[in-house]
Amino acid sequence: MGILFGIQHLIGEDAMRNRSMLAIAAAIVALLLVPPLIGALSGNQDGGQLRGLRMLVPNAPGGGYDITARTAAKAMEKSGVSGVVEVFNLPGAGGTVGLGRTVNESGNDRLVMSMGLGVVGSVYTNSSPATLADTTPIARLTEETEIIVVDKDSPYHTIGELVAAWKANPGGLPVGGGSSPGGPDHLAPMLTAKAIGLPPRQVNYIPYDGGGELLAAVLGNKIAFGVSGLSEFADQAKAGELRVLAVTAAERVPGLDVPTLRESGIDVAFTNWRGMVAPPGLSEESTQELVSAFSRLRTTPEWSEALQRNGWQDAYLPAADFRAFLLSENERVAGVLRELGLTS
Repeated sequence: MGILFGIQHLIGEDAMRNRSMLAIAAAIVALLLVPPLIGALSGNQDGGQLRGLRMLVPNAPGGGYDITARTAAKAMEKSGVSGVVEVFNLPGAGGTVGLGRTVNESGNDRLVMSMGLGVVGSVYTNSSPATLADTTPIARLTEETEIIVVDKDSPYHTIGELVAAWKANPGGLPVGGGSSPGGPDHLAPMLTAKAIGLPPRQVNYIPYDGGGELLAAVLGNKIAFGVSGLSEFADQAKAGELRVLAVTAAERVPGLDVPTLRESGIDVAFTNWRGMVAPPGLSEESTQELVSAFSRLRTTPEWSEALQRNGWQDAYLPAADFRAFLLSENERVAGVLRELGLTS
């Protein structure tokens, strides 16, 4: 009505009595109102806001997938990429319970699952009927180093001291990780064991469902040392509750005065990655809507700040490239597990 009043004022009341001029006015109003209406109905096809998105986290609160999902959701909301995003946890079997749920939600274009390298391995070690090949890849988002940590009161002050004790008594020094066998927190110590001449089958690995449970085990001295992603333990390390002995990445992490394994004479370079997949059965239009939302997330100041805060590297891959990457990772992890004698 405000637009009509303005037009009426501009062209005069006498002219407005003319039916042809009313038609012109109505046409102008339609041209002004239709684009916003189309944008509201079409989600984010033309850069609008994605509505009704839900993120499934396939492990317990406090784990890497959980931190990634909640960080992404907050950044999407604050930047206006999306409306309110619901994040919920469905842990179990190294992430394959959540994977099964995602695959069973065929056609649901408002659900994505936060996942990463751990789910690739868990499909093998848990003989999961659902695989990542059954999903719709949306985007790879981040990459980060794993870290080897001990409690602040641990007798081990360097990675060299820990390795010497570990080789002397493999079974007596349990190592914990926030992923099931085949996940990054499991593969990193297994590859480290192999590099120092310790048979992986002798490693006493204890899996925990996410970083929250693992942290409690490290601080409670239930394990000799833990292996996890940097972002999961960054706050505790900064506060002095944990001692970081080494990073598994090929290069040192800026702001963290800790050597790499290679610097310490252990020939291992290993990083973890995380991304988002959606259920199968999505239309090309629905898939592109989700891909567009996460592509836009990557360019926001909120996401850039989150990468820096969590020690994550930008490892973005769009849908098609992410699909190809998943296929190669599937083959790589299967080969590593066979090489370590952990699967047939």
